[in-house]
Amino acid sequence: MTLRSGRALRSLPGYPLAGFKERRLELEADGVDVIDLGAGDADLSPPRAVIDALRGAAEEAAMSRYPFQVGLPAFRRAIASWMETRFGVTVDPGTEVLPLIGSKEGLAHLPHAVLDPGDVAIMPDPGYQAYLGGTVLAAGEPWLVPLRPENDFLIPLDELPRDVVTRARLLFLNYPNNPTTASAPETYLRRAIDFCHEHGLLLAYDNAYSEIAFDGYRPPSILELEGARDIAVEFHSLSKTYNMTGWRLGWAVGNRDAVAALSRVKSFVDTGAFLAVQAAGVAALGCWGSWVPGNVRVFESRRDRAVACMCAAGYEATPPKATMYLWIPVPGGEPSGDFARRALDQEGVMVLPGAALGQGGEGFFRIALTVPEARLEEAAARLGRLR
Repeated sequence: MTLRSGRALRSLPGYPLAGFKERRLELEADGVDVIDLGAGDADLSPPRAVIDALRGAAEEAAMSRYPFQVGLPAFRRAIASWMETRFGVTVDPGTEVLPLIGSKEGLAHLPHAVLDPGDVAIMPDPGYQAYLGGTVLAAGEPWLVPLRPENDFLIPLDELPRDVVTRARLLFLNYPNNPTTASAPETYLRRAIDFCHEHGLLLAYDNAYSEIAFDGYRPPSILELEGARDIAVEFHSLSKTYNMTGWRLGWAVGNRDAVAALSRVKSFVDTGAFLAVQAAGVAALGCWGSWVPGNVRVFESRRDRAVACMCAAGYEATPPKATMYLWIPVPGGEPSGDFARRALDQEGVMVLPGAALGQGGEGFFRIALTVPEARLEEAAARLGRLR
């Protein structure tokens, strides 16, 4: 039998690093020392308290039962407590919080909860592929808005076509932004809230990088701002903040109707995150104040070293205020995919071509601060030979 893929599947783009991982394995088999700066997957360990909490919880028989969407009540309460401590936002842990199997699945499932076939979801280009994938699989219409330097990598809301806005039901925003590293000023976020009120949109605010911020910058929650709770649901992740990418744990918080709708969708496709991992999440949030600043200092030191070395190698690298990435123009107008392939084949350095996350990212490449400083120095020296 030959499988015929469905329309939605045929509409999905390729995986951002398709072919690169396979090529890396080939090179390594040939003895090449590959430096992987492609994926946002840090080489650092989670907090000791998190590992200990998982070990202890895994030994409890009750933790191996179905979590369902209610999950571990202590994790919901920890989320609510952290939101109040970190942002001054008070939420009901029972109705305004939803544990997720990583923020990615929540972002991808949200369109199924709010879009009818043909409804538009407005999203950044380049952007996290869960926005596009979730919209396409929900039979919605993605409207990709290029993020350009002249707009400070912000979606120019007031320039969107009127007919698109009329058909839109959902707006994805992500600040601090992956991959551009841009941050949004409060005036912009207030305008985004007003825009959603004016046009009846749900705002999906991806705040996965709220804690990886530097130089005293404190990224806000959208829920801090007046009127946001009426139209917004915010997504958080333990992946980057606590080096827990493979643990798959995050949450949605905000508008209770949106949270309830997402929970209903999830009840048909999953039974919740492993309860022992949720117990580890309680421990993670509990050590936020004592552990996270030291982890962020590691990324800040890597940022500073990578920027200095990339500039010395002839690239235009600027220090971002947040995230674990650098967003760098490709020199000489070369297509970003071609540049990334040359970097891997000729110098053994994996970078993410900007166009891999959408054509709006063409002209740039992303490097992840996921290796020690010495490796970043070596990668920059190798990339310097490509110019």
